[in-house]
Amino acid sequence: MKITSNDIVLRPRFQLEITEVKEKVLAALEKSEKAPFLVKRIDEHIFIKFDQKENHFWSPQLHIEVEELDKKNSKIFGVFGPNPTLWTFFMFLHFGVATIFIILGIWAYSIASLGKPYVIQIGLMIIMLILWASFYIFGRIGRQKGKPQMKLLHQFLIDTLVELQH
Repeated sequence: MKITSNDIVLRPRFQLEITEVKEKVLAALEKSEKAPFLVKRIDEHIFIKFDQKENHFWSPQLHIEVEELDKKNSKIFGVFGPNPTLWTFFMFLHFGVATIFIILGIWAYSIASLGKPYVIQIGLMIIMLILWASFYIFGRIGRQKGKPQMKLLHQFLIDTLVELQH
């Protein structure tokens, strides 16, 4: 198994090669639902997440894609990620802060070109940088809180694949 060792990565990824037919792997994963995991299949994609009882704000989900290598072997691509709604919200916040930062920079440049004081604009830009850094730190803290559940999701996947091969 190849796990990304980069500590900065927001959505850890891994790859597995398995000596099983793609459709058999997909079917086994689809039917492997055990508490507290919920398994959903869409075409060649499997989504594994936690049920409402175990789910919290930072709960991750595991997205699995199975690709056929040849007639007897398959490759599994896994990506751990946050709830898509949470991920979209965080991206919206980051892009919003970046847009405001750029607008403030343009405003500061325009004011400076006119020879007027631009302290307010620079101050607001610094606040935007602090806000962006706090979003980043908040996301990192959330990822740390979700790490135990990422390990549970990974172990669930490995256990299911071991059962499939026996």
